[in-house]
Amino acid sequence: MEVFIENERGSLIKNLYNEKSLEFQKNVGVSRPYPYPYGFIIGTTSGDGDNLDCFILTDKPIAPGTTVEVEPIGMYEQVEDNEQDPKILAALPGELPVIDERLQSEFREFTAHVFDHIPDKKISVGRFFGKSEALELVRRSADV
Repeated sequence: MEVFIENERGSLIKNLYNEKSLEFQKNVGVSRPYPYPYGFIIGTTSGDGDNLDCFILTDKPIAPGTTVEVEPIGMYEQVEDNEQDPKILAALPGELPVIDERLQSEFREFTAHVFDHIPDKKISVGRFFGKSEALELVRRSADV
């Protein structure tokens, strides 16, 4: 599957793109640096009306505006302002990261504080799932 990268690892800037045309719109600051390259899966629509979000679990730098081919390896539940907003976790070809307790804790911490600068923002992380659940969510979210 193809992921369009919006934000690079370590960035305190959230780049916003039109998720269907891929045109850059603007950028805004966030309260925590992105732990991994972050973007969205091209050709999908999630429960919040945007494309399905995806983190690429790699240490390799991937520049914003880049499209990369990845393999889903897991996912986690997220609710943002009472809307379902799950996150796919993916790997680059040839890489096989493990979704362990350390990684889950890292995502819980990031999610709990990334929008600290926005008053009344409600965001929470639920359960983590494996590859089969991630693949099923991507399949169900595919644009027809």
